[in-house]
Amino acid sequence: MAVAAAAATPESDVLVSLVLPVYGVEEFLRPCLDAILAQPFTRFEVVAVDDASPDGCPAILDEYARRDSRVRVVHLADNGGLGQARNTGFEKARGTYVWFVDSDDWIADGSLAAIAPRLEASRPDVLFLDYARALPDGTIEPNPRGHLLREPTPPDTFGLAARPSVLELMMTAWNKVIRRDFLAALDVRFGPGLYEDLPVTYPILLAAERIALLDRVCYIYRERRAGAITTTVSDRHFDVFGQYEKIFAFLDAHGDAFNAFRMPIFDRAIWHYTTIIDDPSRVPPRRRREFFHRMAAHFIRYRPAGYTFPAGARGTKFRLVARDDYRLYTALRPVNRLRLQARRSVGTTKRAARTTARRARAVPSFLYYELQRRLPLDEHLAVYAAYWYRGYSCNPRAIYERARELAPDIHGVWIVREDAVASLPPGVDFAVEGSRSALRHLARAKYLVNNVNFPHTIAKRPGSVHLQTLHGTPLKVMGLDQERYPIGAKGMNFTRLREHSARWDYLLSANPHSSQIWRRVYPGSYELLEYGYPRNDRYFATGPDEIAAIRKGLGIAEGQTAVLYAPTHREYADVGPLLNPDRLAAALGPDHVLMLRSHYYDADGKQPRSGGGRVLDVSTHPVVEDLCLAADVLVTDYSSIMFDYADLDRPIVVYAPDWQTYRSTRGVTFDLMEQPPGAVTTTEEELTRVLRSGEANDEAAQRARAAFRRRFCTFDDGHAAERVVRRVFLGEDQTARSGVPPTSPTPPPTRPAP
Repeated sequence: MAVAAAAATPESDVLVSLVLPVYGVEEFLRPCLDAILAQPFTRFEVVAVDDASPDGCPAILDEYARRDSRVRVVHLADNGGLGQARNTGFEKARGTYVWFVDSDDWIADGSLAAIAPRLEASRPDVLFLDYARALPDGTIEPNPRGHLLREPTPPDTFGLAARPSVLELMMTAWNKVIRRDFLAALDVRFGPGLYEDLPVTYPILLAAERIALLDRVCYIYRERRAGAITTTVSDRHFDVFGQYEKIFAFLDAHGDAFNAFRMPIFDRAIWHYTTIIDDPSRVPPRRRREFFHRMAAHFIRYRPAGYTFPAGARGTKFRLVARDDYRLYTALRPVNRLRLQARRSVGTTKRAARTTARRARAVPSFLYYELQRRLPLDEHLAVYAAYWYRGYSCNPRAIYERARELAPDIHGVWIVREDAVASLPPGVDFAVEGSRSALRHLARAKYLVNNVNFPHTIAKRPGSVHLQTLHGTPLKVMGLDQERYPIGAKGMNFTRLREHSARWDYLLSANPHSSQIWRRVYPGSYELLEYGYPRNDRYFATGPDEIAAIRKGLGIAEGQTAVLYAPTHREYADVGPLLNPDRLAAALGPDHVLMLRSHYYDADGKQPRSGGGRVLDVSTHPVVEDLCLAADVLVTDYSSIMFDYADLDRPIVVYAPDWQTYRSTRGVTFDLMEQPPGAVTTTEEELTRVLRSGEANDEAAQRARAAFRRRFCTFDDGHAAERVVRRVFLGEDQTARSGVPPTSPTPPPTRPAP
């Protein structure tokens, strides 16, 4: 990108000085400078500090400075580190505000134009900006703490006492624009070594009388960039202690003024130390014990008066630090890594006691798991699970059954809840969730297959193979995209989600739409298997006789039209039934039977369950594929069952009385009303009419279904499980079906729709 020459901004008119430390970032420097200089807002300057960079960066800076007078370059004779380069740039800055930008990142288009009016209107001491992460594969993921910037903040600015939640935001320099005179008067500067931001970012929040938030992504941070020292095993991670010592010295120097913040800052410091030591990519193994002892010394030295330990796993971890008990801390590392599943605050002392007791009871199990994990992998063992151990189903079931034929030397074991044991077919080996047998198999298995994530405490061992099948085509937003929809993402831990997807080796996709979504919302280095969904193979292999037997077993009379109603779960409210199944069945008449399949999240009775008349409650039927094969028509709203059922090329009716609400609260990946699989209805009366009149399968419905199948039934052909087994277990290269949808997917040889 060429940068046009620009006249220098008069010193008195510089609103923002962008301080740019530069060292060893030759491949990133031009894009960074181009993104800044292309901004339509012009009242800024760039103070670039060449920290004795050994590559081509000095020449690049001089080139840009010659072309654009807004760029001023300072060349340092010796390398002093990021902190010193920032301090040097700050001393040269002339703007009313300073923004410390790392030269291997970049600022978003229009960010300065968005920042400027906020600065001029509010005159804050510190303005927080939202940011996004650029992953190595080129995808952009949102800030998992971005919701803190979206909370209402009357008045326009506030002090830390009014919004202590800002301490949960990234304590980096680059997501803040700081008033220059305010920072200069504080007399704090960036420290030498790693974590150099901390001696500046904490004091400015403590001292700022006016903090403002900008709910806009203004900064793009490159994740896992090569050579990033904070993700490199190094003795330099000990620098963190010196940085926090400066922060505590700042607190001491200001007497009682900031005493109210000693507790949260102390908590953040201990949390930061434990985060560093728990990350194997940071502190060298030979020095972890020493690092731990330094943590313990800081705990004793800086512990505020009246300090109480936090509840749950973090409290257990902090107690071990306070006792300087490195041996037990290391032994209980899997327990220490646990968090409360929903990070909810404990409401009462009694509830906190129950939580602590439950975790204490778990300690022996996790010690046993750790012991087993130190034994060699069993190259001939595969562990299967589905839907949080709810039973034997979905894609893992289909893969397991095919693997028994094609890879008989691989022994498969299912992990299930105790209440699901009775539903397992004869001959299926299993272990009950939480048992020593389950922990042993999870620790030793070469292969782990699941349609959701295994618990976070189940580690990714070197040499193990994790196959993530997922369990549906995404109409609703999934993964990292859910961060934009806090109602649907309630309780989700996006940091944890990234960690989980990073340990997958293989991820299944049923169609090009899924492939596109999965790559974005589940970042990782896995191999994407565009093989189709193994659970759908059955639709291509089941004949009329077997279908007739299924229908008879469900209680569907010969000649009856079976309607399967399968609604999805709604997070936005505790909604009741969206239709009356008894009333619908009565309106359809005796030649119809209505099968009601509630979502597994709604097993608490939200959906009505009538066992009489022409309504069959099939919510607990263990095999949903049976229900689809038995049904002549599917009625659903936003459930992914529609994508699987489309393989059968039978009528689908969308019943969507709350589309706009669902779309805005849960989020969707495409407009189902514009691209439906068949007729669309929004009222019970309309649904009844469509089902009774034959409109569910008229010419318009068939055209819509054909288009839907071309888009979403692309890879399903009855051989998905075989392809998966041959690729994952046997190591054979498999050629997936073409990414171009067939003109008319061949339907499976099953019972024709009426």
